[in-house]
Amino acid sequence: MKAKSNDAIALLTSDHREVADLFKQYEALGERAKSSKKRIADEVCTALTMHTTVEEEIFYPSLREAGVKGADELLDEAIVEHASAKELIAQLQEMDPEDELYDAKVKVLAEQIEHHVKEEEKEMFPMVRKAKLDLEALGQEITQRKEELAAAGV
Repeated sequence: MKAKSNDAIALLTSDHREVADLFKQYEALGERAKSSKKRIADEVCTALTMHTTVEEEIFYPSLREAGVKGADELLDEAIVEHASAKELIAQLQEMDPEDELYDAKVKVLAEQIEHHVKEEEKEMFPMVRKAKLDLEALGQEITQRKEELAAAGV
């Protein structure tokens, strides 16, 4: 799913929807759909890795530099949430769907990401819009960085 605009918020929101759809696909799979589970979980891990990278390298620093009141606390919390997600992603990448707790880890990751997305979309993104950041320029940076990450096999 591609964002209609190169606006940074539109791109990040598009990522959120793509990952939510992948989690729904995973949940719909039966117990024996091991290869499909692995494929979808791998897609989730890749998408989240790229997403967290562009947020931490480009989006979050831009908001922090803008000096928006209340942003620092939200950004700090988002970074901690990313660290927790990255830990689960690393564990999932080393596991197989037959392993004990695999499904549970995917479910917990989905729940963490859902919480994180709500905070970004309801609190952080409105702050960014008010900050009058150049969202098109940020979007171009994000797109370019994602292309680099994809080429590097992230």
